[in-house]
Amino acid sequence: MITARQSRAARALLGWTQETLADKARVSLTALKRLESESGLGVYESTRDEVRRAFERNGIVFLTSDQSVGVMLVHGKSEP
Repeated sequence: MITARQSRAARALLGWTQETLADKARVSLTALKRLESESGLGVYESTRDEVRRAFERNGIVFLTSDQSVGVMLVHGKSEP
């Protein structure tokens, strides 16, 4: 499961706006804003999954350990 911070960080690495991500993930902008909110708003797991897949198709790797979470951009991998 990706976190709100991971989504915002991944967007920053790719230089994407929320609108760009919503389009690439095929989710509504409202759903994406809920996902990236720190206020704990509910989000469908399918929305999180579509967002994660859009990032991964464009070189984002999600990092999770027992101490932290993060994201990394792998160069040379992006959607046309």
